[in-house]
Amino acid sequence: VQLQAFGGGLVQPGGSLRLPCAASGGIFSINAMNWYRRAPGKQRESVATITNGGRTNYVDSVKGRFTISRDNAKNTVYLQMNNLTPEDTAVYYCNAGVLSYGSSRYEDYWGQGTQVTVSS
Repeated sequence: VQLQAFGGGLVQPGGSLRLPCAASGGIFSINAMNWYRRAPGKQRESVATITNGGRTNYVDSVKGRFTISRDNAKNTVYLQMNNLTPEDTAVYYCNAGVLSYGSSRYEDYWGQGTQVTVSS
């Protein structure tokens, strides 16, 4: 199983970015899908979560600005980020609980991270 995140880059304050993360490779089922981030000099934090039923949860600092969604047919999770601020600068990681074919339990998988830089 592999998770691959895309869409990072440099954006001006107030701008938007959309981060897709696609899971592939022998997937039978995916449980929750998540986005985390690690800002320079800070610990990794959970940004947003979406269950396989579509329930979402966000860290307070992004509520009203970020939207997490998923396309179960494509095994893909998205993070739409609007009204970005310099405090959103971080490496963003996707994460998912995946049940692979032939496995009896969900395993945790991580994408490689994508850099988001918010600066004028």
